[in-house]
Amino acid sequence: MNISQLETLVTISKTMSFRKAGELLNLTQPAVSAQIRSLEDEFKTVLIDRSQPVTLTDQGKVFLEHAERILAIVEELKQRLADLNETPQGNIVLGTTSSIAIQILPRVLSYFQNQYPLIKTTIYSMPSAQVMANVENGTIDIGITYLAEENPNLVTSVLYYDTFELVVSPSHPLADLKYTTVDKLKDVPFVMLTPDTLIRRFVDRMFRKYNIEPRIVMELSSSEEVKRMAEINMGAAIVSRLSVQEELKRGTLRLIKVSELEKTHPVGVVYKAGRYLSSAMRQFLSDLKGMPEDQFIGSE
Repeated sequence: MNISQLETLVTISKTMSFRKAGELLNLTQPAVSAQIRSLEDEFKTVLIDRSQPVTLTDQGKVFLEHAERILAIVEELKQRLADLNETPQGNIVLGTTSSIAIQILPRVLSYFQNQYPLIKTTIYSMPSAQVMANVENGTIDIGITYLAEENPNLVTSVLYYDTFELVVSPSHPLADLKYTTVDKLKDVPFVMLTPDTLIRRFVDRMFRKYNIEPRIVMELSSSEEVKRMAEINMGAAIVSRLSVQEELKRGTLRLIKVSELEKTHPVGVVYKAGRYLSSAMRQFLSDLKGMPEDQFIGSE
């Protein structure tokens, strides 16, 4: 049984003619007859009395009632699918780093939820390196992370640019410095992000370039944790500039410029190439890409 066969039966019930039904459906009369015969064979019953005028049998009348109901459901389905394209709705699974989840997403999602209340978002926080992998394997729909590596299986778009900076507590021995160099950091205790974060990978490459083995006293999984440890003077830290704006304003952390760190890093949105984008995902991506760079205040 298929939808075309049901439509043919309904049309015959209205026209009481195989020929007229065929004209309305752009089918030949033999094609109309074949569709009805196929239904009768499948359900092992006679649906139409073929004497003139054509009428439905008792079984045909029962079948017609259900056929009309099925066609109504199909029409409703078509309308709802069309509505999905006009009124964005559905679920989005986002993956991002802890500070983006804390600092950027509340503002972004507050606006988004107000505009599109039928869209539900689920957020998973993870190290930056895992965001790309989880987008590629389909665990998350959309990622917001550092765009450190090109991947032909992913579509990316830059949202803003970040830098990594050295920060210390006001009571740290280096706190009064405005500027230093990498070689002066050789014996400085560091609170570091774990090796699976992009910032840590960048920092490790920088130290290797200058043949320095940093003195790491603590490793933590997010910049939020690293900042807290740096604030209580557990060690110096290298974190995203945008993630420490509030701490720098409050004076709980101080920034020391290091020329070797003066490189910008793109942060952007990423999704899997070739995948179906729901109306919710399309709207979220459109709104996110349309935001000015100064709307983003967080990072790793």
